Amino acid sequence: MDIPFKAKEGKNGIAAIGSALVDLCLMESADFVNNSGAQMGGMVMVDYTHINKVLLKSGNEVSIVPGGSAGNTIVGIGKLGGKARFIGKRGDDDLGRIYEESLRDAGVDPMLLMSHMATGRVLSIITPDAQRSMLTYLGAASELKPEDVKAAACFDDCAIVHLEGYLLFNADLLMAALRAAKLAGALVSLDLASYNVVEASINTLNEIVDGGLVDILIANEDETASFTGIKGDESAAARALGKRAPLSVMKLGKRGSVVICGGDTLKIAPCGDGQSAVDTTGAGDLWASGFLYGLVNGYDLKRCGDLGSVCGYEVCQVVGAQIPPDGWERILSNYIV
Repeated sequence: MDIPFKAKEGKNGIAAIGSALVDLCLMESADFVNNSGAQMGGMVMVDYTHINKVLLKSGNEVSIVPGGSAGNTIVGIGKLGGKARFIGKRGDDDLGRIYEESLRDAGVDPMLLMSHMATGRVLSIITPDAQRSMLTYLGAASELKPEDVKAAACFDDCAIVHLEGYLLFNADLLMAALRAAKLAGALVSLDLASYNVVEASINTLNEIVDGGLVDILIANEDETASFTGIKGDESAAARALGKRAPLSVMKLGKRGSVVICGGDTLKIAPCGDGQSAVDTTGAGDLWASGFLYGLVNGYDLKRCGDLGSVCGYEVCQVVGAQIPPDGWERILSNYIV
C-alpha cells in the first residue's frame, strides 16, 4: 500500500503540541475507579484538590512518570532517533523541571513556556485488567495560548506536526496550531485521545477534518465509534474512518491495528500474545511514535504499523508511559536499520 504523500525535501522533523503533564500511576480496583469520579477507560477533567483527595483514599504506592499524550508520542520518537520537538507550558516547580529534563534525556527539543500555575498532572488509575482511567488537572498546560504557538512553534524543518485530541477543548489554540503547521508545509497528525473528548468536541472535530486540515487521523475503537457513529462492526467503522482523512489508523489494542489509505485497508498484527500487559497507559501514544517515525523515514505502511505495534507492546510491559532502556534496545536492534 503506497503512502499518499511524502515529506518535503529537507524536512525530517516531527513536532508535537500538547499538554505538559506528569502521570501519577496508581494500581487499584474497579470499585475504586467507580468511587473516584473517574470514568472506566476514559478521562475526566478535575481540579487540583480532587486528585489529592482520591490519592488519600488509597494506600497503594504511586509511580510518578512524565506523561501527556503528545508528550509520550514525541518522547518515543526521540528515543527512536528521530528529530523531535515538543511545544507546551509547565509550572516553575519540581514536577515541571522533571518533565523538561525527561524531554532532554529522550533527545527531544523542549520548547516549554513557563506559567505561575502548577505543572499539570494526571492520576492514572490502573485496574487488574491493565485498563487505565484518568483524572486530569491541566494546571499550567491550560495556559498555552494561540499566540504562544505562533511565537514558540518553529515548524520550518518539520515534516509532521502531531496534535493530541485534548486540544479540541481549546478550539482557538487548535486552529492556531493547524494554521502554523500548514503555513510551514507540514502534514498534520491528530490522535483523537479519548472517546469522551470526541463526544464533547464533535462539532470542532468535524470542522477541521472535513476542512482538510488533518492528514493523518489516529483513533482507537471507542474513539472511532464515537466519531463515526458505527459500533460493533469493525470493518465498517474502519472504512468510515478512512473516508475522513488521506491516511487513517484504527488501533485495536491486543488485536493489532488497521491502516486505511485511499480506500484500501491494511491489517497490522499485534506484537506479542496480547495477554501480558501490565498497564496500557501510553500504549496508543507509543504506537503513534513508531508509526510517525516510520512515515518520516520513508518506511512502507506495513513497516510503519509493525514499528507502532512493538512500541505499543513494550510500554504495556511496565507501569506508566515510559519504555525502559532494555525495551528500547530490543526495538532499535530489531526494527530500526
